[in-house]
Parts: sequence; structure tokens; C-alpha cells
Amino acid sequence: MSQRVAYYDVAPDGMKIMMDMEKYTKTSKIHRTIRELIKIRVSQINGCAFCLDLHTADARKMGETEQRIYCLNAWNECTYYTPEERAALELSEHITLIPTKRVPENLYKRVREYFDEKQYVDLVLIINQINSWNRISIAMGNTATEK
Repeated sequence: MSQRVAYYDVAPDGMKIMMDMEKYTKTSKIHRTIRELIKIRVSQINGCAFCLDLHTADARKMGETEQRIYCLNAWNECTYYTPEERAALELSEHITLIPTKRVPENLYKRVREYFDEKQYVDLVLIINQINSWNRISIAMGNTATEK
């Protein structure tokens, strides 16, 4: 499938807002490893091959191991994710699947053990941002291509 719409050309103002949010999330105090793990896990849930291809490559460039990348879809069964990463990944799953999972109070409290109030808001924004990118990418027909 080829890209359906040249959406950066058709809706530059809207895409600028998306890019501005992307810039904001990169300035947060959320460690970049956690940001990439969130992007990969949410993209797995949403089935966005384009974003999976992009963010696994980014994670490798920053030194993430193949083992941790490959096992993200079963992170809760692995011992090699930090408590902070585990809390962020659980929150990512709950927000991505919010109609059925919601964000229960016990999860909020667990996340807050590792992240302050501002970081919690930034985590929610990062999770929502990658969900938005996944939906844009899928709706626009973006595909992962062999390099």
C-alpha cells in the first residue's frame, strides 16, 4: 500500500501541531529509553508497522538491546525492565486500551512512585502522541519498507 494522502502538504498547520508536541515530549524529563519503549509497545498494540520500524531502529541507535526490544510484547514476564519502565509500560497499555482497561487508582499510585506529577502528565502526553501517530500512519497508509 502506498501513502494515501500527502498529509504534511494537505494539512501543514495540523502537522505542525503534531511536530510541536513531538518537540515538547523530547524536552520532558522522561528518560529517552522509556520514551522509545513506550513508542514501541504502543505501536505493537496498535499494529502500526511503520512506527514499529521507525522506533525499533531509533532504540537500537541509542543502544537498546535486541532482547529488550523483542520481548516488549511480554514485558511483564521479563526481569530486565526497570521498575520505572514497567510502570510506564503498564500505563501505556492502559491508556492505549482505555475503553476496557481505564487507569485504575492503584496503577496511578504505582506510576507516581517513580514519576512526579509533571512527569506523569508528560507520560500521558507521550503515550497519547504515539497513539495519534499510529492512527495517522495507519489511516494514511504508511508502510514499513525494507532497507
